Amino acid sequence: MEYLRRMQMERPVLFWVVMLVAFVVGFQLLLFVVALFLGPFGVPSWVPLVVVLGVLVAVARYQQRSR
Repeated sequence: MEYLRRMQMERPVLFWVVMLVAFVVGFQLLLFVVALFLGPFGVPSWVPLVVVLGVLVAVARYQQRSR
């Protein structure tokens, strides 16, 4: 964690590029895992995206309510 804080201060552009890549790769991995679980049910290809976004919204709302 200290490394990321130091990188944010010393090289902010590199830090934000790394964060963007990490979020994109993480989102793609999450979509892949959900599609892997939902694949045998024969659902349309857009359903994993809706499930992932729905879970992310539910988590965000839960965190906001817990304050």
